[in-house]
Amino acid sequence: MTCLVVARRSNCRNSAKSQLSTWGNHSPNFEPLFFYGANSDKMIDALILDLQTLSFQRVNETAHISELCANSDNIVWVRIAAPTAEDFRLLADGFGFHPLAIEDCQHGHQRPKIEEYPGYYYIVLYEADMDTDSNLLLHELNIFLGRNYIVTLHNQPLVSIPTAERLWRSRCDQKDFGNGMLTYLVIDTIVDDYMPLLDTMSERLDDLQEKIFEDFHQDALKEIFRIKKQLLLLRRAVVPLRDVFNVLMRREQPLFPRETMIYFQDVYDHLIRIADTIDTLREIVTSTMDAFLTISGNRMNFVMKRLTSISAILMSVTLVAGIYGMNFTVMPELGWRYGYVGALGLMLGLAVSLYIYFRRINWL
Repeated sequence: MTCLVVARRSNCRNSAKSQLSTWGNHSPNFEPLFFYGANSDKMIDALILDLQTLSFQRVNETAHISELCANSDNIVWVRIAAPTAEDFRLLADGFGFHPLAIEDCQHGHQRPKIEEYPGYYYIVLYEADMDTDSNLLLHELNIFLGRNYIVTLHNQPLVSIPTAERLWRSRCDQKDFGNGMLTYLVIDTIVDDYMPLLDTMSERLDDLQEKIFEDFHQDALKEIFRIKKQLLLLRRAVVPLRDVFNVLMRREQPLFPRETMIYFQDVYDHLIRIADTIDTLREIVTSTMDAFLTISGNRMNFVMKRLTSISAILMSVTLVAGIYGMNFTVMPELGWRYGYVGALGLMLGLAVSLYIYFRRINWL
């Protein structure tokens, strides 16, 4: 049995304060209420929009959530941060979600997808972010989508959640869209954040090309493979979402009015553009890698030519020194008064001649 305690900003526990302050930076105009399980510090936030009065309210008892979901005049948004086993039992008992969907939420690391169950959809997608070291971070978001409710579950704090709430509050007068507007705002906020990441990767690729062509850096190859891997991970998060919207935009789907399809079509177009951009950047990465390998090979060839030229010059000098260094009794030049100077002049002449020749053919 879940024990519920209401906690506000001023008196919540330390872990809740940290999480609340993170969300508060994105949504400062309201004071969230959270309720806790008996053996957990995890937070559940429930926000309800009354379509008749266009007013928002929060509840602090799960029984109230079930009652409010039964009222077709309400749009209920239940948000669960870092869910525990108690939270999953609450979802299974209160909403009747299928055990397989609950199992996918618990295990995590699911492929972006949509699954249709009687009366609701189960959606998995990923919010993308990049840290200060340019490491790509993918945060999983699980969504249960019913006729007049939406339940979101995530383990890490997401920027899209408070952003979508702020936008939902500003568009609450569009009640004819029902739950579709909230669904659109949550997913569109995540999808729109993909493009700035791609712009950042594109700028990194431009910097790498400058490093390669202007001042060749050996460490550029490591960064090329890093960006290539990040684009692959991002593509795996983006491309399957097209199948999600193919399902949501079906005319026979019962959850949203047809007017909502225009908004879903807009997100779908963004996904197509993002997927095309990812493919374009992957081609640029491949071209950059080919350019790196080509320039590296050319530099190696130049080094080999230079070493060959130096070796040829030294071998010609050594040849003369070796001939006159042989210990034969009869060698006319050994008795010549100017033999030593002549040998040095010959070696110098050969060295200078070969140097001029190699310079002329750009080997030195």
